[in-house]
Amino acid sequence: MKVKIILFSLSLFLFTGIGFAQKKKEPKSFISDKVAIEKYHNKSELEQMQKGQLITLYSERIQVLVRTLPYVAFATKPGITMTTLGIPTNNDNKKALDNQFESTDNYLESTGKFHAEYLPYSDTGNLIAGILFYEEIMKSLHQYNDFR
Repeated sequence: MKVKIILFSLSLFLFTGIGFAQKKKEPKSFISDKVAIEKYHNKSELEQMQKGQLITLYSERIQVLVRTLPYVAFATKPGITMTTLGIPTNNDNKKALDNQFESTDNYLESTGKFHAEYLPYSDTGNLIAGILFYEEIMKSLHQYNDFR
């Protein structure tokens, strides 16, 4: 009976180890799947919104642009990785990309704090103009391939 318990425990331990073994990480995309705009707005829609909603939209658009524009030479849509582009996926290149993403996160965190503190003092018309401008830039990214 003790042998069965020991064998059962050992096999359970092995299966658990296999289940939690390190798995190979998927290559990181230059542009995250999370970077997207749910809806584009027109001026009349924005004029009906409260200032708090406009500040949120403004900040979201900034985040999308900051996470997209530096990589336009590589991709304009999610899913493009170093492997896709033929960039060697050695540790130095992976580390450089991770550092870039970390720097971007730090920048956006700092900018978010600034926006939360100072955007309430901005003119509503300027917020609307900024949102519309940023949305036009994002729309033009869909036409980027026409310039190649």
